[in-house]
Amino acid sequence: MTTTSYTPKLITALREGYSATTFRADAIAGLTVAIVALPLAMALGIASGASPDKGLVTAVVAGFLISALGGSRVQVGGPTGAFVVVVFNVIAQHGYDGLLIATLLAGAILIVAGAARLGQMIKYIPHPVVTGFTAGIAVIIASSQVKDFLGLAINSVPADFLPKWQAYFGAISTIQGTTGAVGTGALAIIVGLRRYAPKLPGFLIAVVLSSVVVALLKLPVDTIGSRFPHLPAGLPMPSLPAFSLAKVNEVLPSAFTIAFLAGIEALLSAVVADGMAGTRHRSNQELIGQGIANVASALFGGLPATGAIARTATNIRSGARTPIAGMMHAAFLLIFVFFATDLMAFVPMAALAAILFMVAWGMSEYERFLALLRMPGSDRAVLLLTFGLTVLVDLTVAIGVGVTLASLLFMARMAEAVEVDAGVTNDPELDAEDMHQRDALPPGVEVFRINGPFFFGVAGELLDTLRRVGEPPKAIILRMRLVPLLDTSGVQALEKFVEQARIAGARVILSGIRPQPFSMLKRARLGRSSGKLTYAPNYAKAIAAAAKVVGEA
Repeated sequence: MTTTSYTPKLITALREGYSATTFRADAIAGLTVAIVALPLAMALGIASGASPDKGLVTAVVAGFLISALGGSRVQVGGPTGAFVVVVFNVIAQHGYDGLLIATLLAGAILIVAGAARLGQMIKYIPHPVVTGFTAGIAVIIASSQVKDFLGLAINSVPADFLPKWQAYFGAISTIQGTTGAVGTGALAIIVGLRRYAPKLPGFLIAVVLSSVVVALLKLPVDTIGSRFPHLPAGLPMPSLPAFSLAKVNEVLPSAFTIAFLAGIEALLSAVVADGMAGTRHRSNQELIGQGIANVASALFGGLPATGAIARTATNIRSGARTPIAGMMHAAFLLIFVFFATDLMAFVPMAALAAILFMVAWGMSEYERFLALLRMPGSDRAVLLLTFGLTVLVDLTVAIGVGVTLASLLFMARMAEAVEVDAGVTNDPELDAEDMHQRDALPPGVEVFRINGPFFFGVAGELLDTLRRVGEPPKAIILRMRLVPLLDTSGVQALEKFVEQARIAGARVILSGIRPQPFSMLKRARLGRSSGKLTYAPNYAKAIAAAAKVVGEA
């Protein structure tokens, strides 16, 4: 553990020197992200069972602190779709004070987790579990917006999935055509701009246009103003929620769930940011920054917050260079909170529902979901069980059952692999070829040997390999002879590694791959016919293939 492991990336960036040119790039990126985050924060606040101003307060307070104190150079934080289900249930069961206590406790849990160096634990969450509960949350979010999108006359929508849809079908005769048209129009604008003009802020344009149409034509459509007639302007003064030991005990399980989701999504977002920007985050400091941000959000009456993958990606694409871009995004939102809150009253609820439909679609990661369905039956079982439990039962139960089942299945696979390999595999320390694997390497070729099962617990290590190499090679040999098992998380990591190598101008060659890993790669459409990888039966032929790649470069 280095001395910089607990240093916020902001301090590192400022020590490197901060120029006016860099500030200009960060300010432009921050403004761009704020334009995206403005309607999204309002929509998430309402979907969570709170109000739009709560979402904005969270984006301002937590968004500023996540960037200022976190371990990622370009991470942007705020309210996210992952919290909607948990927050809605906590408010329904324990009131808004209960949510504030749970958020405060979750922040403390995250701080302790970061201090205990648990930032690397993200790699032990199996890929099918993450995809399953994320897709499940997406279905729940989309389902929660049907009433506002169609204008259904339902006084109280049930919280559970099946009763909710029973209520929808029971009220289908009350669909309001005008409301449905506004929602459909907003959705069409977002989809159209995303396809034909992706650089434009589709969410904001859809909200502005639908608000103008509803106001000018005086359409009988439910708006933020009619739903929340007394929204406060500005930021509230920080204060502690009303604590009691009984209340703490009641919300403690929810606090752990919020902390878990915040940690998972923040670190996933940081990993995505590293891949896009070529940076490297500090996972433990990221957890500490997230924890402090959640404590502060609760003190200001806000919602739970974490790193937001879509807003982080927008930040990077807009030219962000340091954490100041994320801080600027919060500053621009603060200006809106102080001087333009009254404009929120004109926003149609149907337009916000359209935004959340798109958020749910993005969260679903349907292509990854479908890819996992092509994997072996055990992985499909973990995926579908986690997904089903998330939608029909409870998120906490889904994650616990999914991780437990994945771990048991992994142990079963390893038992099978050990039985098959007994007495066959040579001791690598006695294998002369392995001991001198770099001796015959041509210039421009790098080699790595993977020893042991390549599963969800070690898959993340491969993604750091290219950064440790220094100057990108022309060919990279991955020696797979000693890998008896490859699971879906390993496949995903290998796929990302191949893509990073391609961007760096390197060809990946797999040497001596065994039947089970090869079968998994074929299922993921990374077999010989894919053209994405080169396969060699042994190390000597892998070196020959690498020499050919270098010669053609």
